[in-house]
Amino acid sequence: MPDPIPFSTALRERSSGAHSGSEHAGFMADLMSGEGTRADYTALVVQHWYIYEALERVAEQMRRDPVASVFISDKLTRMPALEADLEFLIGADWRDHITPLPTTRRYVDRINMVGATWPGGFVAHQYTRYLGDLSGGQFIGRLMARRFGFEANGIGFYLFADIADPKAFKEVYREQLDAAPWDAEEQARVIDEVLLAYRFNTELFDDLARAKQSQVA
Repeated sequence: MPDPIPFSTALRERSSGAHSGSEHAGFMADLMSGEGTRADYTALVVQHWYIYEALERVAEQMRRDPVASVFISDKLTRMPALEADLEFLIGADWRDHITPLPTTRRYVDRINMVGATWPGGFVAHQYTRYLGDLSGGQFIGRLMARRFGFEANGIGFYLFADIADPKAFKEVYREQLDAAPWDAEEQARVIDEVLLAYRFNTELFDDLARAKQSQVA
């Protein structure tokens, strides 16, 4: 009888299609191909601020949970870097010039809900965001730096100064996923929540594209 597939492997395999679809959404594809502008990139950073503000605020509540707390690390914290990026990209009064898009509001509402009631759901959203940041996000950061002439300013979000070896960090995280005391039903719920998180990401890119079109019009 073959060994059961580790949960982290099942999660990665089940979500790979959704991940790819999110990465290739029109707005993000334009940004990656060079058709996007600095203003487009700034618009994305703005929406990230709302998402990570919710995620990291909820993480403080989840530190008391015996399962979720295992996944929480100060090395992952992105809010200071996001705020420094926004000050660089927009100015010291950046808070006066930002607003969440409709999908961002729904995304934040979902993070707040699972963060108050469901440790596995919190981990699903944390996994989707941070492991993505430590994977494809590194390429995105380097690409934006070259495209817009950034050094550290403007792409601090993608720089994890406290994680010397992202690959090793991700391996430990996956070991923690495999060790989480979730039965098959709970694992399936967590996978479904990861798929929902990817859907939010794809819909956010659609929102960003529509917002850009309305500005042009």
